[in-house]
Amino acid sequence: MMARPNLHREPCFEKLTATALKGWIRCAHLMSLQLDAESIDLIRAYCLQNALQYEGKGQAGSVIGRLMAEREDLRKHGKEVAPLVTELVEMANVKAAEEGLEAVRKEIEELAPHLLVKQTKERKSGLSELPDAVQGGVVLRFAPNPNGPLSFGHSRGVVINSEYAKRYDGRMILRFDDTDTVRKPPLPQAYSMIEEEFIWLSGITPEVIIASDRIEIYHQFAVELFHKDGSYVCECSAEEFKQHRVNKTECPHRENPLERNLELWGQMNDGTLAPGDAVVRVKTDMQLANPALRDWPALRIQDTNKNPHPRSEIGSRWRVWPLLDFQSAVEDHLQGVTHIIRGKDLMDSTRKQILLYEHFDWKYPETIYWGRVKVHEFGSFSTSGMRQDIESGEYEGWDDIRLPTIAALRRKGISAEALRSFWLELSLTQKDIKAALSTLHSHNTKVIDLKCPRTSAIRKPVEFTLDRKSVAIPTTLNIAAHPEHDDFEKRVFDISELTVFIEEADLQMAMQKDGLVRLKDLADVRLHGDGRAEILSLEPETGSSIIHWLPTGHETILHSVENGELKKEVVLFENNNHPNGTLLQLERIGYARKEENGLFICHG
Repeated sequence: MMARPNLHREPCFEKLTATALKGWIRCAHLMSLQLDAESIDLIRAYCLQNALQYEGKGQAGSVIGRLMAEREDLRKHGKEVAPLVTELVEMANVKAAEEGLEAVRKEIEELAPHLLVKQTKERKSGLSELPDAVQGGVVLRFAPNPNGPLSFGHSRGVVINSEYAKRYDGRMILRFDDTDTVRKPPLPQAYSMIEEEFIWLSGITPEVIIASDRIEIYHQFAVELFHKDGSYVCECSAEEFKQHRVNKTECPHRENPLERNLELWGQMNDGTLAPGDAVVRVKTDMQLANPALRDWPALRIQDTNKNPHPRSEIGSRWRVWPLLDFQSAVEDHLQGVTHIIRGKDLMDSTRKQILLYEHFDWKYPETIYWGRVKVHEFGSFSTSGMRQDIESGEYEGWDDIRLPTIAALRRKGISAEALRSFWLELSLTQKDIKAALSTLHSHNTKVIDLKCPRTSAIRKPVEFTLDRKSVAIPTTLNIAAHPEHDDFEKRVFDISELTVFIEEADLQMAMQKDGLVRLKDLADVRLHGDGRAEILSLEPETGSSIIHWLPTGHETILHSVENGELKKEVVLFENNNHPNGTLLQLERIGYARKEENGLFICHG
């Protein structure tokens, strides 16, 4: 807990730069108070901790917000405190750059070692606390466009939002933002796919809202906004308004009287005006620094005769549709959303929606941002692009194992638990992150390994006959299907016919070592060019490489992805009774999921 001001002690300035000292003297004078040495050191420690957390790119705003939350006596002096904090954060960043993060850590240890303990705990827990969250009162939403099922990127939103909903016993809303029938038309089957995938991934059943069912409600708010003088119908062409936006000049329709706006609104809806003839714009300020915020478009005409909504119950019923920023903002208010968690690329959406909320005198939800996460192996895929490629036949479907979709990941055997662990480990940060697919695989291994029976598949099988003249071997082997599960059904190898199959690659390797190998769980053997496998010893005595083998089996297709390309190869697969859908560990190959049409490699 930060110490309160002690007016009977002199401020401790010896560690501050001249600029910071000057700023703080001004600040202290304006506030007519002095901070004791302990308080100043702790403020410095907060700044250092922030620089450490962001790896030498500390952010003064985070520290200022923290001080304002913890120090009631400083809140009314925020403008005076800010210059000091900005200077100290900059000093901490310079220290990190010149002396390294370890030097920053050591200084925190001297000033406030408990901050390092707290930081460790926060990292371990995965997700930090939501600001201003009330137990039982948190409302979160995940709002995909149903132009296809969920992708790997979507899974982040599902996991983070649903985990917070669980933590705070809150409401979790799955909202389909499906109001664009032209650029990203919804895919009818995606609605049920997304809902099922959400439940599978999160473990909870959300409240479901479909935006296209609620167009009349959005129209009501559009009319209300006209009455509040918060919007107008703009008849400028796109190019004409672009010039107004660039030149910071007002559209001539901006001062339309209410009656004119309502008349044009009616014409937008009854077909008098065509797509592109008019849009409804939210009044903001044409002098705003960010061009995207200047009188942004809220509703437009769509040609639903040419492009009807794919949901048959909607079809061509409506002509005027809300754009996403308007529809989403209204819906968040209606549902009482308390916290919005979204990518930092949507900061402009937040700014637009706040301006809209000001017209209605609504309170905007707390908003938290995350940075981009790039998984190199997935490359760059968009839902629209995948949909086009599937429809053209380039991919076999949404569960094609080359795609970064939830359907494809599930088909290969990636578990919901692994996806949750992956995202919770990365937590919430605005920093852009590069992650390897192996990290997800590592999480998955921890989940599935104890559940996966061991089995074998032989690629490019080569047949050998066991020569047991000098060493007797059993006719049947009972091998454990898992080293830690005696209850798993045993693998039974019948070797009475003395026939074994090994991989061609293993044969080539053995020939470089006098033909010596050990057949796993059976014997040391020497492979001869005439197709004999001479048995040398049942016990491992030669120190030879251990290879897997099969006495018999059946052919199946092994599906895998290499460098983004689908690879299919015929393999000899061990005879077993595992049902389709079973996750298996193929010896020396990796984890795979068994299906009727083959084995699908999950990861090694």
